[in-house]
Amino acid sequence: MIVKVKGYEFDAVIARDSFDRRAVQLKNNIIHALKKLGIPDGQVEIPLEPGFKKVAASVEWFAEGHRMFYQYDVGKFVNNLYVVSKVLELEVAAVLNEEKSMMDFIGAFAEDEDVEEKRKQAREVLGLNHDVKNLDEINKRYKDLARAHHPDTPTGNLEKFKAINHAHKTLKRELE
Repeated sequence: MIVKVKGYEFDAVIARDSFDRRAVQLKNNIIHALKKLGIPDGQVEIPLEPGFKKVAASVEWFAEGHRMFYQYDVGKFVNNLYVVSKVLELEVAAVLNEEKSMMDFIGAFAEDEDVEEKRKQAREVLGLNHDVKNLDEINKRYKDLARAHHPDTPTGNLEKFKAINHAHKTLKRELE
């Protein structure tokens, strides 16, 4: 299975055993990768869950005065944590190889403290269930609503159109 996320494509690694041990290894890989950018382990937060549970994996860290966050939620915790680890490994390598600036790295992950509440509100604006993670479904709903509320149509509403666009961007950032 190929994972496509944040502009990268790589093979998924599906853990079949030793879930918790693998989760600890992946956590250490993430800390090690961020340390290469000068981010001390004390500024990296990676909550561990039982590896077999179907819950999101996330990492939160601080650099240059910014709170950064990345989360992946498609299956078992340990498999989600693998994707988080791989994305950060690739992003850190891009900075170290000068393919990406540190400011671009920060921009790709910087988020407000209330990001979860904003995602919940975005799903409400688009009329989606709180647990929808399918980007195709989100895009379809966005296009339907944007078409219906576009200011150039007779039933258009500029404020609603702006809210729909903002909601779509919020969810797209979460899932790409």
